[in-house]
Formats: sequence, C-alpha cells, structure tokens
Amino acid sequence: MSNELAEPDLDDFWNPEQEQAEAGKNVPPADELALEEINPLNAHLFRDHSWQGHFERLRKEDPVHFNELQSAGRYWSVTKYEDIKTVSSNWETFSSAHGITLGFPVGSDAPTFFEQTNPAFISQDPPGQTEQRKTVRPSVAPRNLARLEPLIRQRTCELLDSLPDGEVFDWVNTVSIELTTAMLATLFDFPFEDRAKLTRWSDIVFAIPQPGGVVESQTQKRDEMMECVAYFSELWEDRKKRGEGNDLVSMLVHGEATKDMGAADHLGNLLLLIVGGNDTTRNTMTGSVYALNRYPEQYDKLMANPELIRGMVPEIIRWQTPLSYMRRTATRDCELGGKAIREDDQLLMWYVSGNRDEDVFENAEDLDIERANASRHLSFGYGVHFCMGSRLAEMQLRVLWEEILPRFHKIEVQEEPSRTFSSFVNGYTRLPVVMTRK
Repeated sequence: MSNELAEPDLDDFWNPEQEQAEAGKNVPPADELALEEINPLNAHLFRDHSWQGHFERLRKEDPVHFNELQSAGRYWSVTKYEDIKTVSSNWETFSSAHGITLGFPVGSDAPTFFEQTNPAFISQDPPGQTEQRKTVRPSVAPRNLARLEPLIRQRTCELLDSLPDGEVFDWVNTVSIELTTAMLATLFDFPFEDRAKLTRWSDIVFAIPQPGGVVESQTQKRDEMMECVAYFSELWEDRKKRGEGNDLVSMLVHGEATKDMGAADHLGNLLLLIVGGNDTTRNTMTGSVYALNRYPEQYDKLMANPELIRGMVPEIIRWQTPLSYMRRTATRDCELGGKAIREDDQLLMWYVSGNRDEDVFENAEDLDIERANASRHLSFGYGVHFCMGSRLAEMQLRVLWEEILPRFHKIEVQEEPSRTFSSFVNGYTRLPVVMTRK
C-alpha cells in the first residue's frame, strides 16, 4: 500500500482562518462595529474569550449573517438555535460533502492536503455517511461503554490520587489530556507508550499556522500528517493479519464500507476519531473546572449534593461547547431566515451561539447545573451527524467528577486559562489550579 500523495505548494495558498486572523488581531467589541463588519470566524475572538458579544448582536440583529473572504468566497454565519437545527436536518440542501470547516470555494483549484484523501464520514452525506458510521458504531454501543467504565474509573482514580496536594499544576496537561489520550489509545488499541502522538496529531489538525504556534506553516502541518499516515499504515497492516477485533482500527480494516481503503485514503476518518475522542472531551473536562470556579455558588451546590453531577454534565457541555461550529454547503439556491442562499455558498452553524440562544436557554450565558433543558444543547450536533461518541464523552466527564468530589475540598483556578487559537476548536491550552485533599 502506498502512502504517496501529491505535493502541493500549500504555503502558496491563504487559508481562510489565516486570512481572517491576520486581518483582525485587535478586534473591537461588537457594539463598536458596523453590522457588516462583524465576522465571528476570527480566531483572536476565541483565544481572547471575547466572542460572546459578537454572537449576541448577530442573534438579535442578523441571525443569518453574510461575510465574504478572498480565500473562502461567500459564507453565512447561522447563529440561532432553530436555524441551526433546520440546516442540520436537511442534508440534501445543506451538504457536508465539501468539508466541515470554512474552506476554499467549491470548484476552487487551491489544493489542500485533506482534499486529497477520501473524506471522513462526517464530511459525507447519506448513504455513504451512514455505512461508514455504522462500521465504528459498536465501539461506543451501550455494551462496550459498560465494559469501558471500570477502566475509565480506575485510570481516573489513579491519576487523581497522584496529583500534588496544595501545589499549583496545569490541569490541561496533567488531567484532561492524560485521561482523554489514554482512553483514545484504548479505543484504537494504540501503543500506550506512544499515546502522546495522538494528542499532537489532534492539536495540529485544525491549528492555524503562525510563528511560534502549534505549527508554523501548512507544509509543516502536512509533513506531520504524513507521519500520522505512516504510523497508522503499520497498525492497518497489523490489524489485517490479526483478524477482526473490537478496536477502531480493526473495525475500519474489516468493515464492509471501509475495508478496501488504505490508511492514507482513510486519514479523514482516523483524524475525525482522534479529534472527536480527544479535543472535545479534554476541553469539557477543563471547561468544567473553569466554569465551576466562575460560578462558585454552583460549585457549592454540587459539593453539597453530588447527585447533581448527572445534570451538571450536559450543562457543562452546553456552556463550554467544545467545537464552535460546523460547516455545510448549499446544493441549490434556497432561503434561510429570510436570506437568499446561493448554490455552493458555505454556511457555518455556530453551535457556540445556538447554545447561548435566550429563546431556548434562559440566562443562557450563566452556568446552571440544575437547568431543566440542558440536554437540548447543540454541542454534539443534530440530525444524521449527531456525535456518535456523545455517551462516552458524557461518561468520562461524569466519572471524573464522581471521583473528584469525595477526594478534594475544591479545585481552585489560579489565573485565567490560556486558550486555543482557533475559531473551530473552543478549547484550552493551560489552566493553573490548586487542589486540597480531604
């Protein structure tokens, strides 16, 4: 099997997120901008945690909001809860087939590494999406989750018992990354000693190249992705020899819809599973600590009544919204929210905004661990692309807090977190905390 892909001059092309980030390093508050100047794609808004006002204004004044970039062409920000559900529900009109993040216009000659691989099932429409998704669904079926929970709990207990008492440490690297990467290595049956590679690959998938950043160029990004292909190619061949198994790689190797694809061709699915199993869970784990510190009355309520953990989990996932948006592409001229959408226009469904929609969630900016409708959040998507691993993510967060509460008086955040430079991954890179044991 060959891992060879064409060698495009990636750095000759201006990525849409790069263009917008470069254009707006100092983004004024939303109330200082003309409506047509608002563009929530800017990654600086998310690294600075200043996106809320921009989406609040769009929800009130222009819920389906038009922007255009030289690199991406025409695109719309969909910011209201019901409009997001409408787009998510109609895959025939609003297709996933051209990608899940803002990209080059349909039909563009601009090459990207990911467009040279077969797309992941999240970037497909039925029936292909349905068949490939079915291949790996058993990994997160209720029976398998029941089998995984004791292992998740054991690892969580061992990690929490190893944490320093009364000393500052970084929650992101020490807890969130370690727990989620260990779980991901188990799901892939990935060599445990190499599990840090999964974190690295997850981090660079949607990283915006910049000096001193996660990656400095599109070419570096591509080269590291090829290392990922080479590594999984070896696992691929190993699982072929082993026969059918319960890990994700074995399921892809032997699944009817995926068995004839090589590791390079199947990179999209592999990266989807890596990011879905790593980035999203680790950022809700970190977000839970940060949120409860921002709302100490909710933390006090939780400590007084640990039975509230199960209701807290969906509320944390709503409040954090680990992936800010997903893209769809219009397959025909149509209308949404009174706006004329053209065929091939891109639409960004801003989950982070829909989860703050006051028409659905009262006092939506606030954390309320007893919120009655928290489970209606859009963080896992909606419709045919609803997150397959949602129950596993919920279980990991639930188990973490079931084991934190009996061990520690409180987790105290020491300073504001450092955040991911991305408008797609709404995450954290550092969160200094102190824990005091009971």
